[in-house]
Amino acid sequence: TRRHPLSFWKNLFGGGAAAPQGPAATAEHNGFTISAEPLANGSQFQVAGTISKEINGERKEHKFIRADGFGSREEAATFTLIKAKQIIEQQGDKMFS
Repeated sequence: TRRHPLSFWKNLFGGGAAAPQGPAATAEHNGFTISAEPLANGSQFQVAGTISKEINGERKEHKFIRADGFGSREEAATFTLIKAKQIIEQQGDKMFS
């Protein structure tokens, strides 16, 4: 099978990549905002997200990625929210230091 001559360059520079889908889920927890943003990794989705909070008028963010993999984006998003709540409980505002 012949490939289109530009397909090599598209693959090399990301032309064939899917557009970002935005957060799969969001939640509030103890004054923090959680945004679940699972990463596609082969046929699985990796736990990833952002925890944010406004402190003294400034929005602080803490991004995290875990090795856990799930078969669907929704499953990974659910676990991301659980993991983020654990991080908030353990670290609180210190995660932004």
